[in-house]
Amino acid sequence: MNYFESCQRQAEALQKKEHVRILAIESSCDETAAAVIEDGRKILSNAVFTQIDLHALYGGVVPEIASRAHVEKVDLMVDQALKDAGMELKDVDAIAVTYGPGLVGALLIGVSCAKALAFATGKPLVPVNHIEGHICANFLTHADLKPPFACLVVSGGHSHLFSVEDYGVFRIIGQTQDDAAGEAFDKAARVLNIPYPGGPLLDKLAETGDAYALKLPRPKTEGRYDYSFSGLKTAFINAVHNARQKGEALNDADLAASFRAAVVSFLVDKAMLAADELNLKKMALAGGVSANSLLRREMEAACQKRSIQLYMPRLNLCGDNAAMIGSAAYYHLMRGEIADLTLNAKPALRLSKK
Repeated sequence: MNYFESCQRQAEALQKKEHVRILAIESSCDETAAAVIEDGRKILSNAVFTQIDLHALYGGVVPEIASRAHVEKVDLMVDQALKDAGMELKDVDAIAVTYGPGLVGALLIGVSCAKALAFATGKPLVPVNHIEGHICANFLTHADLKPPFACLVVSGGHSHLFSVEDYGVFRIIGQTQDDAAGEAFDKAARVLNIPYPGGPLLDKLAETGDAYALKLPRPKTEGRYDYSFSGLKTAFINAVHNARQKGEALNDADLAASFRAAVVSFLVDKAMLAADELNLKKMALAGGVSANSLLRREMEAACQKRSIQLYMPRLNLCGDNAAMIGSAAYYHLMRGEIADLTLNAKPALRLSKK
């Protein structure tokens, strides 16, 4: 019996086990993370090494630096996750890993580590889509959340509205036609000379500003529930540059507040349009931008007005982490969806209906 055949039998047996514990690894961008998750819902450990200080000098993530940092830290994070969970490698039931989307070099480090651990221990290997992981962060926060529900995934690289029809089954309702909301926030922050990471710091600055100080255009999209942030970002950049060229006084807090309000209102309005027209009764937020304070407030108010149940991940689960990967992996494992040792990184991996 070869490795994969053995893992298939193990996966079948695990579907009947009372408690299943998965060691998960996440390395899609600039966080090196490992976690141990029980039954897809309980966090036994969640270790994260953030590379913010390494990339701050360059104003953004440098792929080569990110990959080198993953090489240096991934083993340490795995050891930390096991230690925090009070377990040894032999005690876990399966190994999970993000295999896309993300930076190809960064992904390869996590995938290589996970494959080595899976082969050495003879444990099943479970590949996970990074975006699915973000959605599943809500399962770690809300014990009562079950499909079907809608989920707005907003991050530095993604702005999608999904229908989560079942565990691991998704349908795209709407998506950005160009830039992601998080990328737009980071570019706006750079124009305001806000250091990396710009998005969270812009959000903090905006709390003290006037959201009506700068009028920005309303993006239009061909798809009814789609997003577009490129034009909005360009309009903001041009407005700031023109004002500076004219020597006009600018209040950075007002500019930050105006841009944040424009992006958030667009995100919320499109999500609520879909909710109204598609009769959505449960809505979740996910992704790094789901930590944005205004987005959380506005989504809560809009959902409350419509009697829609809103689910939001805890703030420490909004950004990249391995706990969310372990949660997603559990449901794949329960369906016997495992990989062999030919698993490779897929930087352009999409999340779509199966």
